[in-house]
Amino acid sequence: MARLVAVQPQQRNSSFSLLPPSSLSDFNGTKLLHSQLQCKRRASQPRGGALQVSASSAKKILIMGGTRFIGVFLSRLLVKEGHQVTLFTRGKAPITQQLPGESDADYTDFTSKILHLKGDRKDYDFVKSSLSAEGYDVVYDINGREAEEVVPIIEGLPKLEQYIYCSSAGVYLKSDQLPHFETDAVDPKSRHKGKLETENLLESKGVNWTSIRPVYIYGPLNYNPVEEWFFHRLKAGRPIPVPNSGIQITQLGHVKDLATAFIKVLGNEKASKQVFNISGDKYVTFDGLAKACAKAAGFPEPEIVHYNPKEFDFGKKKAFPFRDQHFFASIDKAKSVLGWKPEYGLVEGLADSYNLDFGRGTFRKAADFSTDDIILGKSLVLT
Repeated sequence: MARLVAVQPQQRNSSFSLLPPSSLSDFNGTKLLHSQLQCKRRASQPRGGALQVSASSAKKILIMGGTRFIGVFLSRLLVKEGHQVTLFTRGKAPITQQLPGESDADYTDFTSKILHLKGDRKDYDFVKSSLSAEGYDVVYDINGREAEEVVPIIEGLPKLEQYIYCSSAGVYLKSDQLPHFETDAVDPKSRHKGKLETENLLESKGVNWTSIRPVYIYGPLNYNPVEEWFFHRLKAGRPIPVPNSGIQITQLGHVKDLATAFIKVLGNEKASKQVFNISGDKYVTFDGLAKACAKAAGFPEPEIVHYNPKEFDFGKKKAFPFRDQHFFASIDKAKSVLGWKPEYGLVEGLADSYNLDFGRGTFRKAADFSTDDIILGKSLVLT
């Protein structure tokens, strides 16, 4: 029989020290708890006021995942809103950790309320039986990749009120006409096809579902080499290799803005059986992103070296962290339907990520300049 466990506070990682009180950004939710959050509050309540959650609005919520990146911020918001939140993980990583800028009081309060259900989501019998025993109102599926992983969740929760899924803008079919809208053609052969199949499954099962399609996500604790890739090179004082012209346009969205979007769809009738693109307000070129990272982290403007990827053999290594194409999506639907909007501009968001993570000496992957050296060691660069 599955057993819920109340989480005991973890010791703070010695590499994470608290931010000074004067810091403009923190982990404790202050940046997020603005009037854009969907909650029970009077329209006249001033921006930045305390969240008011009635007892009847509290939900029993299960987050599939929740200890690495997106769920770290989402779970804190949900707990602050008064919901009972359980994280479903394999238990291999600490369920909580005190984060930079998070007060001892806030962290203790969070850990006293968050619950943990240990298990492997690919153990379908366990998932179905354990969820059936608990009876959750809402599921946030943050780490689902394949449609078959969702079936036991749905079957174990026949009275589920809402299934909120983290999909990807990578499901869209490559197109010369951009930005991508939610109604655009999708690619059933994309590397994100499992997420597309999950959306289709949720629709076919008659579940009240909502799907969020982020573009590139960035922010503190990011385990994908997005901004970190640039920060490593900037810190080392190295040129930044960028494929082709560098004017390829892409789009990044801050993880905290993504978390607020996930809050916005909770219990929202307008979000029923809907897909929403979520990312930042502005698009940026590859060269512009390199310069924005430098500005955000306080480095001089970098030297950018353009190269033709077809002239190099990098083996299985990835020489650049973004797909070499224009790739961005419209967030107009989320703005108009949900009343959501991103709070972070690109440079501000990159500064938040740097100051609370890489700038403190913490990162997910060590620097690897091997492909850079191959590029810089040859004369096959574009002028």
